[in-house]
Amino acid sequence: MSFSVAIVGATGRLGAVVAEVVEAMPEAELVASLSSKDPLERAFVADVVVDVTTPAVSSEIVLAAIAAGRRVLVGTSGWCEERIARLRTAVRERPGSGAVVIPNFSLGSVLGTAFSAIAARYFDSAEIVEAHHAGKVDSPSGTAVRTAELMAAQRGERGPFAAPHVDQRARGQEAGSVPIHSLRLAGVVARQDVIFGGVGETLTITHDTVSSSAYQSGIRTALLAAADARDEVVVGLGAVLGIDESLGLA
Repeated sequence: MSFSVAIVGATGRLGAVVAEVVEAMPEAELVASLSSKDPLERAFVADVVVDVTTPAVSSEIVLAAIAAGRRVLVGTSGWCEERIARLRTAVRERPGSGAVVIPNFSLGSVLGTAFSAIAARYFDSAEIVEAHHAGKVDSPSGTAVRTAELMAAQRGERGPFAAPHVDQRARGQEAGSVPIHSLRLAGVVARQDVIFGGVGETLTITHDTVSSSAYQSGIRTALLAAADARDEVVVGLGAVLGIDESLGLA
């Protein structure tokens, strides 16, 4: 299988890594590298359109690519359940299109989210602290929001997590009843700590990205999945790899 790729957001940090991966793949050809300000139609010459822009423009770019009948790989943060629902509708209305949405291209991050979902069944207190480089414009991160949503989905009859004083700004932004605290610091690539509190103990699940090279394998795998994605929306690197992020290993 061979396929062509266009990258929208190619001038950004992640866009540069995606370009390196595509150029190293014998089955893929990079035919367009665009910034978010370039005419989007230039991307539609490709079989697969990769969106690695910003949350403010990502939805418009992705839906336009779907309307053009393209397969799309979404690597931009901010794709909550509501946005994904609109994307599923768009794909249904445009046969032959498809999308793969990846909040984080790191295998370790996927496993950390899966482990956190398991722990969420047993602890009634949980908070997330996520840190990224100072250039990341959105907060909380898409990975943190997805982790919190999957944790909340495991609560069942136990109900929401206990999160006192959430009316105070210093308590973070809630997602799935989990307070999320975002750090933006020089010297950081990406880190996420999911902290659970129980009677007489705490549990911390940490994933630390020390180099953007951690994303390369996941990008390669996701590109191949996007090239095959027709009439479907796949969410999460775990789904591509056969890892159920909500339950652990499939």
